[in-house]
Amino acid sequence: MKIAIYGAGAVGGHFAARLAAAGHDVSVVVRGAALAAIRSKGLTLLAGTDRLNLSVSASDDAAELGPQDLVISTLKSSSLGALAEGVQPLLGPDTPVIFAQNGIPWWYTHGLPPSEKLPRLDWLDPDGSLERRIGVQRTIGGVIFSSNEVLEPGVIRNDSPEHNALIIGEPDRSDSDRIGRLRQVLGDAGLASPPNGDVREMLWRKLLANMTVSVLCMITGQTAREAVEDPIFQDLVPRLIGEAGAISGAQGYAIPPMPPGYRAPDHKPSLLQDFLLGRALEIDALVRAPIAFARAAGLETPTLDMLGAVAQRLAVNAGLYAPRP
Repeated sequence: MKIAIYGAGAVGGHFAARLAAAGHDVSVVVRGAALAAIRSKGLTLLAGTDRLNLSVSASDDAAELGPQDLVISTLKSSSLGALAEGVQPLLGPDTPVIFAQNGIPWWYTHGLPPSEKLPRLDWLDPDGSLERRIGVQRTIGGVIFSSNEVLEPGVIRNDSPEHNALIIGEPDRSDSDRIGRLRQVLGDAGLASPPNGDVREMLWRKLLANMTVSVLCMITGQTAREAVEDPIFQDLVPRLIGEAGAISGAQGYAIPPMPPGYRAPDHKPSLLQDFLLGRALEIDALVRAPIAFARAAGLETPTLDMLGAVAQRLAVNAGLYAPRP
């Protein structure tokens, strides 16, 4: 397949390398130092004892790459405006777009029956450009379970070599032919993509950690394991997880607790990585949107509210986030 990865950061670079190694014609839309590095030295993936160096087409102008069979957006939710503006040259008549991102996505309410427990989410696509230029018909939801870090431009380290997954699904929950084909493509490239009844359930499973521990890590500078196992937070973390679980439960997704003996990964969550590197932060998708679900469901979430408020203030002070109305 001709596959374009829109955004070749930690996750996008990893996916591009895996798919290229599986024999697909892979292109990446990327800019700056990463673009220069990939053009001159190729894309390098370090995963456990494996080191892959792949040659992929790279450009900061999608028009140079042409129509694709599949587009995977790995841009952060805060950067999706760039996708709406630049993705058109990659889209053939039937090209699907997988939105592989963290947090509540712009398409979340599409395909769902009206409910008083659903908040207004149009501010996640503030000018409607994603729906207008890409559209729900092309859209496939994606949930990433993979820990990655950029070591230097064009060099990605995969910190979870035994567990990498991209769970996908249609917004209307249908089991379409294209979903089956794409799951096979991803699985053959080492990116597990098992069937699921509703991709939103997997989204909430991931979000329970992102809206709690990842935000805590951004504030404290700790890895996920350090924060979860810090004696100072021994009472705080269970309260955060409990409030987050109540929000997902109100949407019909009862997420079971982690099994006994589970240890969080000793890895910097992407929210912390972005904060340390001075990148725009996914505050809307990871903090504000889940709280909006809590309010729509009539839930009180005082611990999450305080954590989210502190994270927002830090992000605003650093110039990495501007609140949307």
